[in-house]
Amino acid sequence: MNKQLFAKLALIAAMGAIGTFAASANAATATASFQVLMTIQKSCSVTAGTASNISLGTVASTATPNNGSNTISVTCSKTTPYNIGMLPSAANSGTANGTGNMTTADALAGNTDKVPYTLYSNSGYTTVWGNTIGTNTVTSTGTGLAQSFTVYAQNVNANFTPDSYADTVGVTVTY
Repeated sequence: MNKQLFAKLALIAAMGAIGTFAASANAATATASFQVLMTIQKSCSVTAGTASNISLGTVASTATPNNGSNTISVTCSKTTPYNIGMLPSAANSGTANGTGNMTTADALAGNTDKVPYTLYSNSGYTTVWGNTIGTNTVTSTGTGLAQSFTVYAQNVNANFTPDSYADTVGVTVTY
């Protein structure tokens, strides 16, 4: 290759490079932005299955008081305030004041006795646990993890027809 041709090619290559730099310096850009969005709703769940049954035991008709307890679990989203209410069965004359009655399946056999009990939120059996918010419910604030609460039940009179008695308590979490 002769020197003149080589010099022309080198000049053309250099001009092409300068053109590339010039084009880059004159380049324009356009931008945009967007958000990533999510709404987290407050939520609560409660677990009070058969593992949470309260047994007041097998007792003589003269035994008093008869106490028992068990635990329920409530999971509410972080910082969510909530109330836990206990409502004994209305079918057995239960009230929002945490009092109820246990009955027997033997009502057809003539046993119509109703054995009274009261639900409590403390082991000293002094704070009734009912279903009236602001009066007798238990309040807490969610952590996002399961929180355990002990429910206490007490019967103070076992002088009833010998039989097996039961009642169903509804657990309500209001948030």
